[in-house]
Amino acid sequence: MKLNLHGPNGEQAIEIAGHAPVYRFRWSGAAERTANVEMPEPNVYSVLLDGRVYDARVEETAAGTLVIVIDGYRFEIGVRDPRRWSRKDAARSADGVQTVAAPMPGKVVRVLAAAGDRVEAGQGLLVVEAMKMQNEMKASRAGRILSVAVKEGATVVAGEVLATIE
Repeated sequence: MKLNLHGPNGEQAIEIAGHAPVYRFRWSGAAERTANVEMPEPNVYSVLLDGRVYDARVEETAAGTLVIVIDGYRFEIGVRDPRRWSRKDAARSADGVQTVAAPMPGKVVRVLAAAGDRVEAGQGLLVVEAMKMQNEMKASRAGRILSVAVKEGATVVAGEVLATIE
């Protein structure tokens, strides 16, 4: 599972794999690490990482962010699953740079737009094949293509950025 985390230091990606209690994870492309995670009570996690135990209390705020308290330090982060679409994400991307991400693992079979092209809302940008189904990735708004990060024939993972629109 790949998640995008938004906090005071900007956006970072984390990939999580494994099953309770042993999880493997990778922060923003760094080396893979392993942690043992137990939940002794609701919203409390006991994490064994690099020989140290951390107790983390997790609460969700009314704004939809998570507040995590570890050893007296408080962190507030937003968590977004790039495979899920929400109205809040769509509204946030209405201005500025919009990223178009792969909804699931697959193979890029066609690139329909190039960097510098002007596009209209709903215009096809790329076609990704997954499980023998072809999915056309479309622009959600009008703009100019800043970059296309993949080529035809490339294999992509869920959440991978395929193109950016300004």
